[in-house]
Amino acid sequence: MGDHVTWNSEAGRVSGVIARKITSNTRFKGYVHHASKDEPQYIINSDKTDHVAIHKGTALHHVSAKTGNASKPGIKGK
Repeated sequence: MGDHVTWNSEAGRVSGVIARKITSNTRFKGYVHHASKDEPQYIINSDKTDHVAIHKGTALHHVSAKTGNASKPGIKGK
């Protein structure tokens, strides 16, 4: 955890830090997020707001600490 990532949202590209990996179904903001050990989801704290999001690893892009650029999509099993 603690990886810096970006993802697309309705408001455009957002960045944040992974707070926790979820490996079981979790209710969050009125929705059930389906997750498993094979297909985890991640709780992410936004860099710019107090917004908390949950996304699949395939929706996330690592951000390079050196350049600030996003890598290819996908966070797998961290």
